[in-house]
Amino acid sequence: MAKTQQKDILARMADLGAEALQRLGEVPGGSKLVDMANETRARLDEMQKKLRGLDELEKRVAKLERELAKQPTTARKPATARKPTAARKPAAAKKPSG
Repeated sequence: MAKTQQKDILARMADLGAEALQRLGEVPGGSKLVDMANETRARLDEMQKKLRGLDELEKRVAKLERELAKQPTTARKPATARKPTAARKPAAAKKPSG
């Protein structure tokens, strides 16, 4: 019986919410609010899809890190030697005016 009563309350709330949304479209400026809410929902759906892809990327990165950790480390030499920078001349000291 408690479940039936809870369903009735939730159904009533859902009906009131749907009715409120319908009335909101009739209020001046309400249609803009409804449009903005729909656009926000679409953007959130898109963001959720992108975030779901992060789990796969994290798994791939973890796998690569494990593989890299297994490889023996060797001392690496730089591929190209750096050119020495030209020595700068010291700036001329200013003479006090006076």
